Amino acid sequence: MEPSFFPSSPEKLLEGWPDWSILIVDDEQGMLNFLVKTLAPRCQLVMSAGSAEDGAQWLRTHHVDLVILDISLPGKNGVVWLKELRDHGFSGEVILITAFADLDTAIEALRAGASDFILKPFRVPQILNAIKHCFERSRLRRENFVLRRAAACPVGRGLSLVGSSQPMQQLRSAIQRVAPVNSTVLLQGESGTGKELMARELHAQSARANGPFVPVNCAAVSPDLIESELFGHAKGAFTGASHARDGLFHYAQGGTLFLDEIAELPLPIQATLLRAIEDLNIRPVGSEQLVPVNLRIMAATNRRLADEVAAGRFRKDLYFRLQVVDLSLPPLREHKEDIAELVAHFMAQLAPSLGVEPLRISPQEMDFLQQYDWPGNVRELRNLIERSLILGALNVSALYPGTRAQRSTGNPPPTDLHTLEKQHIVSVLESVQGDKTQAALLLGVSRRTLERRVAEWGRQ
Repeated sequence: MEPSFFPSSPEKLLEGWPDWSILIVDDEQGMLNFLVKTLAPRCQLVMSAGSAEDGAQWLRTHHVDLVILDISLPGKNGVVWLKELRDHGFSGEVILITAFADLDTAIEALRAGASDFILKPFRVPQILNAIKHCFERSRLRRENFVLRRAAACPVGRGLSLVGSSQPMQQLRSAIQRVAPVNSTVLLQGESGTGKELMARELHAQSARANGPFVPVNCAAVSPDLIESELFGHAKGAFTGASHARDGLFHYAQGGTLFLDEIAELPLPIQATLLRAIEDLNIRPVGSEQLVPVNLRIMAATNRRLADEVAAGRFRKDLYFRLQVVDLSLPPLREHKEDIAELVAHFMAQLAPSLGVEPLRISPQEMDFLQQYDWPGNVRELRNLIERSLILGALNVSALYPGTRAQRSTGNPPPTDLHTLEKQHIVSVLESVQGDKTQAALLLGVSRRTLERRVAEWGRQ
């Protein structure tokens, strides 16, 4: 049987109906006709099959969100086939239907992995309610995944863009223009300038605000696993893939996928990502199925992607595809007039969570904060305030040994940014006995960024 395509009407979507692909497997033609007639106007795609073998053909060639499966089928019965589907990693919802059932059959069906169990004959409201329950379960599963990631990576939660300087006003104006559209966004700026915070603001003010915001740090995932992390994988796709797994594209459905440090993506994955962005279809690793996705892509990098393209480390076509909207975030040294406001904001935000009183910053201490060039940008300032709250004082000399040494010798501090940055990083490395992970944490930059800085000094 050929599948029939019926686009979901806006009215149904407003009622909360899922834009799903549904496979109906039943050997009774009358039941197939009834279910197709009921569901086709409400769903993205409805497919029908008269046996488990025919249903398996659809699953090999199409993405299916829900299977409505009769237990009594010619050849392989529905419960046996359901067990096989689960063993092979099918993670979609399954509603079992039957005209002959007892309690033992129902228990066996649920143990096999059925989402629901309905006795024939049933009315239209029964099957529609069962599908809605499956949709809610699937939605809650995605939301729980997103919330767990947010709890593990709390960057940007509860924050908003802080500052009254002209650069910050320009960023707010850009958010108002860019947020409502669905175009891809590329955020460029040094580490610690707030690129993820900017992406969250864009998401929060977009039409996708009720959908998930799923961040992924491309530099933190092994190059061997990044494709599976993004697109998911089928069972047996590689060594250790004992079961199928959905990727981050799946969990970002209806919302925003934020690809941080995108310049770290290996070139082969860049080609796969380009195709996914252009077609809005993904192919899990080891699978032949194309899975449609509905999301917005935002990407960020602390490198100049134009330079990465010139050096052959980043694909030109992907760069132009991401650069539909290109926003640059200024380093903190270019809007120092916001430092006092940022300090007050971080004090008010962090003190209650640490269980301490906010600190009073003296004019002399604020003057130093205004003079310092902040190589770690706003993230470094936030880390300084957090450490100061823990220590009970904004002791700049203790926190920055290099500055104390300059003052004790009476030598004037260097004025060029490169020397200041190098001196500060070296002093922090010395204070933690060369532990680069701890030093990167104190500086408010990634370890990879710190290692790149140190490597650059070795080549000079």
